[in-house]
Amino acid sequence: MADATGFRALYLHVPFCVRKCAYCDFASSATGRHDPLMAAYARSLAAMVRRMAGEGLLDGLSTAYVGGGTPSLLGAEGLSSLIGAVPSVGELTFEANPDSFSPDLAAAARDAGATRVSLGVQSLADDELGALGRVHDGETTRRALEEAAASGLRLSADLMAAVPGQTPASLAASVEGVVAAGASHVSVYPLIVEEGTAFGRAVEEGSMEEPSDDEEAAAMEAAERVLGRLGFARYEVASYARPGERCRHNLSYWNGTPYLGLGTAAASMADRGLYGRLRRLAPGLPAVAASTARVRLTCDSTAREVAAAEGDPSRLSFGVEELTAREAAAEDLMLAARTSDGLGPGLLARAWDAFGAAAVDRVVDTLVGEGLLAETPSGSFAPTERGWLMGNVVFGELWGLADGD
Repeated sequence: MADATGFRALYLHVPFCVRKCAYCDFASSATGRHDPLMAAYARSLAAMVRRMAGEGLLDGLSTAYVGGGTPSLLGAEGLSSLIGAVPSVGELTFEANPDSFSPDLAAAARDAGATRVSLGVQSLADDELGALGRVHDGETTRRALEEAAASGLRLSADLMAAVPGQTPASLAASVEGVVAAGASHVSVYPLIVEEGTAFGRAVEEGSMEEPSDDEEAAAMEAAERVLGRLGFARYEVASYARPGERCRHNLSYWNGTPYLGLGTAAASMADRGLYGRLRRLAPGLPAVAASTARVRLTCDSTAREVAAAEGDPSRLSFGVEELTAREAAAEDLMLAARTSDGLGPGLLARAWDAFGAAAVDRVVDTLVGEGLLAETPSGSFAPTERGWLMGNVVFGELWGLADGD
């Protein structure tokens, strides 16, 4: 995509939580509700957004997402101030946990420009929430869902599958419950036991059994069946929506849209031109090789360092990954294979230019032959049910084109 305007999507990371959940390895930390760090961090992030906008780097912005962590911990004033710094966009989502959500928070966020709230539900069953280490219980969650649905914001809900103590019936009840409350978008994530988490330690000690691949697959398939019955269609490996309710920001990660991430651990993707413009605001960013077509960045600064930067991106540190044109083309194929839209004719044509039609067609034919991709009436190649479950095989084959494998 051309860089004549700016980044098309913006992600703002708020790394604060009441406490770390048992499964969580995200960039977040337990923070007191009145810790002044949160307000200082949010002010710095808002100032950084305004600085980026002032330099034209957000011209053409169409989506924004405030995630975490728990952005709702900022409170109505802090969250609305951060959202209000974002240029007007067609879609702006913020994440909230049920225990820190309120009608006042929703109203302030909506008035500042938010269009959707994504509630971290995970489950509606008290025993499952307790096992996950969540702060909220089922009653609090149901109330938050009802209040969110009545707020005038679009409502998305996150759920987890294959969690300790979960049964097919309890998973179905959670899915049905969030939909009945008014969610028009649902994401379902299988439990992944990560090293360094409470669950990771429990598995190492032998006090908890890690769910098998088959158990995770069965739970994800069960959730898909319930959502399909309720009128939801899968559009990305973990996300489902009613017609017209897809999250455009979510899709921006999979369709090659340049996106900017601000805040600790936030990731960005820029083409060569956009990266050059970003370097003017952060001269410490390294020059890239002549062969680089795409740059991925991750903010390595801590929350305290982001707060201390007072909106100046030149005071932050970043990790930088450079991709060649071949690697960027292979990555676009791999990411598109995470969506129900799949590998469209335009994307395949660009891949033919990068790798040659014979090489691309050979990989696509192999994936079709293995039942992982299927041709759609529009001429795209989209994941099959088997392809969703064996995504790593699909991604590996497509990424292999970059190396000529």
